[in-house]
Amino acid sequence: MSYTKPSKKRKIENECRVFNKEWTERYFFTEVGVRAVCLICHDTVAVFKEYNLKRHFQTKHANFGHNLSKHELQKKATDLEKSLKQQQTVFKKTSSLQMNVTKASFVLANKIAKQNKSFAEAEFIKDCMVDAVNVVCPEVKSKIEAISLSRRTVVRRIEAIGTDIQEQLLKSSGSFQWFSIALDESTDIQDTAQVLIYIRGVDQNFEITEELLSMESLKDTVTGKDLYNSVINSLIRASLSLDKLASITTDGAPSLIGKHRGLVTLMNNKIKEDFPSHSALSFHCIIHQESLSRGLKHRQFRSFLEDIEADFTDVLYHTNVRWLSMGKVLKRMWDIKSEIVMFFNLKEISCDFLKEMESDIWVCDFAFAADIMEKLNELNTKLQGKGVFAHELYLEVKAFQTKLKLFAKQLKEQNFVHFPRLKTRTVTQALSDKYSSQLIALKEEFIRRFADFKAMEGQFDLLRSPFASDIETADEELQVELIDLQADNSLRRLFENKPLVEFYASLHSEKFRSL
Repeated sequence: MSYTKPSKKRKIENECRVFNKEWTERYFFTEVGVRAVCLICHDTVAVFKEYNLKRHFQTKHANFGHNLSKHELQKKATDLEKSLKQQQTVFKKTSSLQMNVTKASFVLANKIAKQNKSFAEAEFIKDCMVDAVNVVCPEVKSKIEAISLSRRTVVRRIEAIGTDIQEQLLKSSGSFQWFSIALDESTDIQDTAQVLIYIRGVDQNFEITEELLSMESLKDTVTGKDLYNSVINSLIRASLSLDKLASITTDGAPSLIGKHRGLVTLMNNKIKEDFPSHSALSFHCIIHQESLSRGLKHRQFRSFLEDIEADFTDVLYHTNVRWLSMGKVLKRMWDIKSEIVMFFNLKEISCDFLKEMESDIWVCDFAFAADIMEKLNELNTKLQGKGVFAHELYLEVKAFQTKLKLFAKQLKEQNFVHFPRLKTRTVTQALSDKYSSQLIALKEEFIRRFADFKAMEGQFDLLRSPFASDIETADEELQVELIDLQADNSLRRLFENKPLVEFYASLHSEKFRSL
């Protein structure tokens, strides 16, 4: 029979590892966190043992309070303990204030960066804040003055924010099950070409990340090959593999969508080469918009409108992004077309544009363009924003195609009910036929541009309404899972009451693996 020696369970209380309140009066120590702190010299003792505290007191403070009575010693210990706690409170408040001041500096720097404001404006913002609180609540003026918003500080803050966002993105990108990218070309103030690469990824928990992945400068040429290399390098730095790339979205630039050497073509060729069973969808934007005016004439025209007290004091010039909204520009130009003619005449400017504005046919064309571009802008707005799904976008596009068909038919019949500006003009049958043909052509262009969406329409229907899907027409690997799904009334209720992402995230990963 073997004998096992019982283990000794050490008790902290037996080893005096718990602070004894009586030590405060005996040795002038108090407990702060996990240490004992001397109330006289503020030295610390790491281990709660009476011997250590007693030795410290007798060695360093042997004569302390020798002429005081017991009651006076108790009061002295209480006063010293209270004083120490007050010091700690002040320290905590100071630390908390400094933390809040730093946080405020980051918040304001972030806003300055988002609004594309000059870094030097931060000091002006601070001065405004100080003046305002000095009137409203002067007791917090010193706190506002403590916020550091110098130009150098703002630069450091923005760099830190950018680095942190990039680190978060790189960390989350490693868990992406699928991702898509959107590209846009731009130029900086040095006229250096840049490509902006946006990414949208989803992980196994259906968490969606949307962020600017990279901004690549192109110093020399801006060919499809140059753009391709920039995108590939960005994906490599983010440790993203092309077999997880779901789609590519671009504008209509030849270097991006060129049939043989465009970026999209080169990307698809690379995917087919490395992952033969995989393919990525490609889309591009609906409207290409550009600036319609120039600085000097624009300022003079704005001043002219103010002088004649026009209903509008400007033609739209800048928006939140660098391009203009074409439909809004044409609408505003239509509203002030008479003022435009007056301005040209006042400046004695003679041009073909002025002569065209006197033509009934040109004005009808202008009215039609303003009306249809306004509708395109409305669609464009619906197709923007975060958290929107492909099937939702496709529904908007399909609805717009149906509207174009209706508009074309009505214009051919000279029914201008949906074209308020054109309705104010005398439109000949020949012009009505022309506008009808243009809308039909626009509808065909939509069909061409969204061919990839059309090919996925069945999958979109399944994604949007899995409980209404026809099991026999569904992909074979989904049929059994769809039967189980549609038979489960609790899942049906969940689908009706939860957002789409939450519903699919709630499905059992093994039972509904394909779905």
